[in-house]
Amino acid sequence: MTQNPRHIVISDEEHALPYSKGLMASSIMATGLAPARAFHVAERIEQRLHERGAESITRAELSELASAVLVDEVGQRYADSFAKWQVVNRIDRPLIILIGGATGVGKSTVATQLAGRLGITRIIPTDAIREVMRSMFSEELMPTLHTSSFDADHLVRHPLPRNADPVIIGYREQAAAVTVGARALMRRAVDENTDLILEGAHLVPGFFDPAEFTGAFVVQLVIAVDDPDAHRSHFLARAHDTRSRPSDRYLDFFDNIRKIQRYVKSLALERSVPIVHSYSLDATLAQVIELVVSRAMEGIPPADGDHPSGHPANGHPAGSHRLLHEATSARRTHDR
Repeated sequence: MTQNPRHIVISDEEHALPYSKGLMASSIMATGLAPARAFHVAERIEQRLHERGAESITRAELSELASAVLVDEVGQRYADSFAKWQVVNRIDRPLIILIGGATGVGKSTVATQLAGRLGITRIIPTDAIREVMRSMFSEELMPTLHTSSFDADHLVRHPLPRNADPVIIGYREQAAAVTVGARALMRRAVDENTDLILEGAHLVPGFFDPAEFTGAFVVQLVIAVDDPDAHRSHFLARAHDTRSRPSDRYLDFFDNIRKIQRYVKSLALERSVPIVHSYSLDATLAQVIELVVSRAMEGIPPADGDHPSGHPANGHPAGSHRLLHEATSARRTHDR
């Protein structure tokens, strides 16, 4: 009986590194596939490699094999998503993801899980930006920074226009201030060619133009929880998991939080910013990943005769094999 080779080397990888199930599973998770299923697919890829009896494989061959196994194990949709992510991942531009939404909709949880799936190491909440700015500006100088986004109405000092809602005015003032810091972090990510996820209630559609960051793929989205009872339950669950964040304060201002969500959703609809409705973590995460990859693909200049979406001029979808060829022929100048 022939023994399987101990290592299968990726021949055109720097230093000829061996095939890794863990790294392959991480790449596959960018399709939205759950970790356990992604690792199972990575194991099947390794099994196919051993069955071939080869001791080495090129990156292009490995990507095509991964696509074929994905089709067999989980379906064409995941194979296409894998191919698209390979294209995005090889382009020499950072990916900046902006996750907005009202307090308590699950932005932090989605951001953390998304970072793990996409291999992004830099996640910054806008509350951290606000905290830094609070240390720089006194309450007398910038009062709305010194409270929660849903409780800034009582710190608005200037006279309000007739029929203006103080909750929304206070929220807008705080978000506008924090946006200054968020924009600076985005510029730094572009300068350093580093992927970044920003998440927080201060990422309001229309407060900055993602198109100004031409050196990056910028994907903005809003997460919302439509059911008030489900939204309220998030605060109770968070209080149980994190003792430092009791639910009472959030529930006392729940009407303000819901009002801010309605306002943010209205701005998102006006500016065609996608709204992802949060019902379960797995479903929400899958929607976000699909959205991120699709939006990033739209930002890639089309090849001759193709549209940015990856569809040729004849209207038929580009196959995953062609996308994988583009991915493996492109070059990243930095290690993600």
